[in-house]
Amino acid sequence: MQQVKIIGVWLEHIQPNKPQRNAYIERQNRTVRDERLSQYIFETIDETQNPTTQWLWTYNYERPHMGICSITNPMKLKTAA
Repeated sequence: MQQVKIIGVWLEHIQPNKPQRNAYIERQNRTVRDERLSQYIFETIDETQNPTTQWLWTYNYERPHMGICSITNPMKLKTAA
């Protein structure tokens, strides 16, 4: 496995043909593709940037998450405090 250091962070590449070692990222990529990118036809990168950033904010902070008892991340933080 190759390691690369960029600005104090080590990047470790997964082994070839081992996508299960990167399951979290693969799941996120599929969700972004299915719920956002496949829903619209974008002509340019600039055209997709702002709406996709807004969708990502909603996805991370306003949408209930099944993995944490169908509550939002801010609600989870309040209960943990």
